[in-house]
This record gives sequence, C-alpha cells and structure tokens, in this order.
Amino acid sequence: MADLIELYEKARLLNLQNLAHGKIDLNRETVSNLDYLDYVFSAELELRRQAAIQRNKNASRLPQRVFEPSRLKPGIAYEPIEIEQAIMEKGINTMRIAVTYENGEVFQHFGHSEQFKLYDVEEGKIVNEQVVDTNGSGHGALAGFLQAAKADALICGGIGMGAQMALADAGIRLYAGVQGSADEAVKALAAGNLAYDPDARCDHHEHHDGDCGHEHCAEHHCAGN
Repeated sequence: MADLIELYEKARLLNLQNLAHGKIDLNRETVSNLDYLDYVFSAELELRRQAAIQRNKNASRLPQRVFEPSRLKPGIAYEPIEIEQAIMEKGINTMRIAVTYENGEVFQHFGHSEQFKLYDVEEGKIVNEQVVDTNGSGHGALAGFLQAAKADALICGGIGMGAQMALADAGIRLYAGVQGSADEAVKALAAGNLAYDPDARCDHHEHHDGDCGHEHCAEHHCAGN
C-alpha cells in the first residue's frame, strides 16, 4: 500500500496544491486507488527529472556566441488529424499507452511506423488492446494521430528530436529506446520499472551513409530522405 505521507510529499513536489495542503482527504480512498495515484505521481516525477537532466545536457552544449533566433531551425509541429478507423472507447481513469508496433515487437523507427498498438491501463493492469494502422503518416502527423487516438504516452525505439518536440507539443509522454516485446514493455511501464533511454535518437535528417544505429532504419533507408 502506498504511504500517505509520501503521496502528500509527491503532490507538493508536483505543485498539486489541493492534495499537498490536505484539502483532499486521501484517507477515504481505496488501497488500489492510492497505489495507482502513487504510480502516476512517481512516473510524472521521473519524467520531470529526466527532462531536467536533458535540459542541463542541452545547456552544456550551447555555443559560446551571442544567441540569434534567426539561427534556429523549425521543429516538427504535430498535425491535428481525424482518424478514419474506429478507436476503442477510453475510460475516465484510463491511461492509454501507444507503442510503435511490428510483429509483436517495439518498432525501432518512429517516423516509419505503419502500426501502433494501443493499450488501456487501469490500476496498473492492461484492460484493453487494439492495433491501429497509421496510413503512412509522417513525423508530425503521427504525433497528431496519437493525440487523436487519445494516447497519454508513447513507447518506441529510436525517435528524432523534431518528433520528440511534436509529441511534447501534443502532450504525449515519451519512453524511447525500448526494444523487445511490445506487450512486455507496456506491462513494465504499468509496473513502474520500464527500462528506457530518454536520449535515444534516430533522426534521418542527421544521419549519413544509411547508418543511424538501428537495423530498421537501414531497411527503410533512414538516411538521405
């Protein structure tokens, strides 16, 4: 069972004022609800910790010259779209996790994903699954596709920085650098022990000679597109 003192402290760290100041009484909640709340709080705190690490890394790479906005290259904005195929209904307390999908495995290049597998998770358990076709959407459209599918998080292999920005813009949490079984990856995320790499990259705009470190990218001619 989740410790109430720890839950209130996590709420304070997440700036959830009503919880942190005791305006919401957690003593009335069921054990399963408290455990799920603890899982959500822990996952969000970890995401913020990883984001802070990434910001520090990026800051350390800044060139020693006057900042010029004109030098910035535009990212890949997500494109809001309508999905033609029927998507399963999503519950109010459901976390929907999308996985880049191919033959039961986590597909290793986000931008070439032809399918996603959607998993609905409630209280740490998978309650629904659905495989959906992306219809060959590009990076920005894929992020829009996931938002239209009401995905809260994405598990994938390699992904470029522009696509990461598009997902962030769409409000979708990212768990990159994952390999192996898609089902097992989602179970691990639901249990709070998914091994992922926030620095995983596979950006076909930044690779040469057809090699970006992933076999799938070589197969799909990731470089030079």
